[in-house]
Amino acid sequence: MKMRKTILSALLSAALLLSITACGSGDSGNAANSGDTSQETGTSKAGGTTKLTMWHIQTQENVAEIINASMKRFAKDNPGFEMEAIPMQNDPYKTKLITAMSANQLPDVFIHWTGGPMISYIESDAVYDITDYMNKDSYKDQFLDAAIKQATYKDKIWAVPVENVSPALMFYNKKLFADNGLEVPKTLDEFEKTSDTLVQKGIIPVALANKTKWPGSIVYGYVLDRIAGPTAFADANNGVTGFDTPDFLAAAQKMSDWAKKGYFGKDYNGIDYDAGQDRQLFYNGKAAMYIMGGWFLFTAKGENPDFVKDVGVMQFPANPDSKGKSSEYIGTMGDNFYSVSKNSKNPEMAFKAITYLLDDQAVKERVPAGKIPPLKAITLTDDISKIISDSASSATSMQLWLDQYLAPNDAELHKDQLQKLLAGTITPEQYNKSMADGVKGK
Repeated sequence: MKMRKTILSALLSAALLLSITACGSGDSGNAANSGDTSQETGTSKAGGTTKLTMWHIQTQENVAEIINASMKRFAKDNPGFEMEAIPMQNDPYKTKLITAMSANQLPDVFIHWTGGPMISYIESDAVYDITDYMNKDSYKDQFLDAAIKQATYKDKIWAVPVENVSPALMFYNKKLFADNGLEVPKTLDEFEKTSDTLVQKGIIPVALANKTKWPGSIVYGYVLDRIAGPTAFADANNGVTGFDTPDFLAAAQKMSDWAKKGYFGKDYNGIDYDAGQDRQLFYNGKAAMYIMGGWFLFTAKGENPDFVKDVGVMQFPANPDSKGKSSEYIGTMGDNFYSVSKNSKNPEMAFKAITYLLDDQAVKERVPAGKIPPLKAITLTDDISKIISDSASSATSMQLWLDQYLAPNDAELHKDQLQKLLAGTITPEQYNKSMADGVKGK
């Protein structure tokens, strides 16, 4: 119990730090979207029906409707049970989750991104072990092996990979490139020359919404990989090497240089991802490229379907002599992973409800919506989805998002210091020293 309280205290501290960056972001609609903790949690009974609760962050209307339809099928097939699916904005959700966890008021089902936070949740005894459910009728064999591996800790399965196979990719505006006589950059040197040309033309090379800090971490993760190789970050976090090596300094220096040269525009640390400000820059032709998870395709289809035809996809460039290669990715093999909370009074039914998110009907609806479920047997219908799927399946490595790979407090340190680095208020040397001094590792 003492360990549980200690871990939850650390998680809550991280959540409170995050809440500072989350203020003003997201949807100002209902209580769930605003992060109001008065929303009902867990299991309740009404009129002889057991009502379960699920928290998720799929706020886009088309996918939220798919989830609601899945829960209606669950209720129809299981008389006496209902699952209320409550959507929330991304960053307020993270704070609300840890607050609820600390108060032992989790819903029956909640989402996360695995990595260090999932391990913390498990060690704080907040997550139900679903290994037996996943093994029953060989259900887990439907999933990509890498997705199951991402949901596994100490040989047990703790979550269902649901939402998306999401390597981070570089999207570019094909029409804008053609109109300006630009070729797709294949090396970092070419990327910098292209970006210099765009800056001269008054076009932002890369749209970046770093108010919430994690988008900048994606870019940094790729820069570090290309300079230092695919295991550099994990090795530093696990104490094999450190965060103050020459390669880490080179990566931090590159990020600092790009920011100073205007590759991200001007007010990138004030641009809000949840409000879609970075995507609007991309849609409107004010920015030429966009580095984001593969879910961007689905988001664009919902927000600006006419723009999708102009979206091209490229790999993050690597120089021929780079330690990292263009076949190495930052990302996830499941995006949002759905876990059953340890305090659910109906864990088996909670798990069963999750399976309806990926039943045959749900998959038929998800794929046209731009989702790539982490399943072995799916048929993709558009070229960009195929590119994303092919990128994931051909990846020689897939480093989980750095802020999700790190333990919660370490992740906040990483994002806070990186934001300062991009703002020019600390130097590359100071960024690396803060990581070397502060990260405790796994």
